[in-house]
Amino acid sequence: MEKFEYTPIGVCSSKMIFEIDNDTIIDAKIIGGCPGNGLAVRALVKNQKIDDVIEKLNGIKCGFKSTSCPDQLSKALIKYKEKRGLN
Repeated sequence: MEKFEYTPIGVCSSKMIFEIDNDTIIDAKIIGGCPGNGLAVRALVKNQKIDDVIEKLNGIKCGFKSTSCPDQLSKALIKYKEKRGLN
């Protein structure tokens, strides 16, 4: 199991922390932002495949912003894959 941290850009949350085992997200914590949204996203991505989460969350916007916490979570997972050479 591996821990990965990401600093989101353009959203209210300040950090995302993942526990990943192979291609599966074991847990994800969103620090800052809307507490309920963070808990909901965490519950939805736990024990899910990285590629499935990227596909579902990539491109989601928050109001007038060009991104959102779920979108930034997908960006974090893309960066994780790039860092590990998994693309």
